[in-house]
Amino acid sequence: MDKVIDPRPQPRDAPIDLSLRPRTLEEYIGQPPMIRRLNIAIQAAKTRGEAVTHILFHGGPGLGKTTIASLIAKAMGSQFHRTSGPALKGTYDVLGVLTSLGPRDVLFIDEIHRIPNVIEEFLYPAMEDYHVDFLVDKGLAAKTVTVPLPSFTLVGATTRAGALSAPLRDRFGIVCRMEYYSVEELTRIIRRSAGLLRIEIMDEDAMEIARRARGTPRITNRLLMRVRDYWTSEGGGPPLGPSRITITGILEEAFALEGVDERGLDDLDRRYIDCIKRLYKGGPVGIEALAASLNESRETLEDMVEPYLLHLGLITRTPRGRRAI
Repeated sequence: MDKVIDPRPQPRDAPIDLSLRPRTLEEYIGQPPMIRRLNIAIQAAKTRGEAVTHILFHGGPGLGKTTIASLIAKAMGSQFHRTSGPALKGTYDVLGVLTSLGPRDVLFIDEIHRIPNVIEEFLYPAMEDYHVDFLVDKGLAAKTVTVPLPSFTLVGATTRAGALSAPLRDRFGIVCRMEYYSVEELTRIIRRSAGLLRIEIMDEDAMEIARRARGTPRITNRLLMRVRDYWTSEGGGPPLGPSRITITGILEEAFALEGVDERGLDDLDRRYIDCIKRLYKGGPVGIEALAASLNESRETLEDMVEPYLLHLGLITRTPRGRRAI
């Protein structure tokens, strides 16, 4: 489903995401306390000639976890290696990744809460003592081989911090919660992206897009792309070269076409709230009942709908289920 305000990455986003990403931590907009903590850790590690301590990022999708991890590697002058929890199915998968690391490299594991237990236990000595132990042969011929590793930084990212086991979580020296971005921060991101895309956009237009971006940079850039496409097709804009997007009759029409209102809510968000209020008298109602009533999967509601509605204070979670506020 091509949902314009879905914070998860979509295939069509990839080329734009890469071209608009900041090139250094100094260029990064938003999350100021976290960026300061990371800069201090990076400078201290470089002074000592060591790898940065292991870092865990948690928060909703689209908030910049992958981008920041890559910028840490760049700041350290090291290589960035990327994988994901679901991709690490067995010990030989993670062994291949770990043995490819160089000194002070950054290994980024997205969706780290989804790694199997056997992989998690395999990572413990790698994170603590920079070596891994694995068993070769079977039966009486079986023996344990220890493989030393260079000092490296493991950066984990998760949207569900509670799904991580306590032993794994405790092995991260820095734990950062990624917060939703303010309208002002998203407006600055739009201005920067517009400059890179050679789009001339007025301040009030940039702020209007930012208000609907659900506090998420990925959605911000996606909405900017949709507005540019609409302006090029319906607003008389040139397909190439500098363009000027104005709010008069363009943003309202583009957002109406996408079904995104002034708070960044779309049809599914509104149906979700209406379902609780009208069908379940304001709640409480269980997530499975909501999913069945809306003909949507539980994962879609939990990952795409509920986080932002909770952030806006439109719903609440209770032991008995969801309530509309």
